[in-house]
Amino acid sequence: MLVLGIDPGYAIVGWGVLRYDRNQYIPVDFGAITTDAGTDFSQRLNDVYDGIYRLCQRYRPDAAAVEKLFFTSNQKTVIGVAEARGVTRLALRQNNVPFFEYTPLQVKQAVVGYGRAVKAQVMEMTRLMLGLKEVPKPDDTADALAIAICHAHSSGSILGSLKQGGSVPGVHLSIREGI
Repeated sequence: MLVLGIDPGYAIVGWGVLRYDRNQYIPVDFGAITTDAGTDFSQRLNDVYDGIYRLCQRYRPDAAAVEKLFFTSNQKTVIGVAEARGVTRLALRQNNVPFFEYTPLQVKQAVVGYGRAVKAQVMEMTRLMLGLKEVPKPDDTADALAIAICHAHSSGSILGSLKQGGSVPGVHLSIREGI
């Protein structure tokens, strides 16, 4: 499975592509889409869209994993990031790439095994899991790789398969009406 992880934004969009095969995470490529602060905002959104679209065309991922929008401190940027997520989703949709969202807690749990891990722990575990010499920069790129790991980890589980509408051999799910 080829997964495109995305840490959304409009100034910096971290991205990472990894292959998940037989419980191994293999980094394919990673980087960041950046836009200049002085540029018209609609142009910045266009640049984000173009960047994601080109990544989809280049790598043909089986799925995209995007961090769920979660703001507690910087309320001023939430609308801009939401708009950037919108153009990201559009680029993915136009390339027929399934889109999955994960909260920061889910990413930390999947990568570190502890949902309250600090950023440095997540980055170092990401580096170790991918066999990289150093943590990718900028931080958004490392975050995107962690998000891709989270999706690969989740989609490889029985619950992840069922969540995605799939089936698991030997597992039968029945739902009784009225419950």
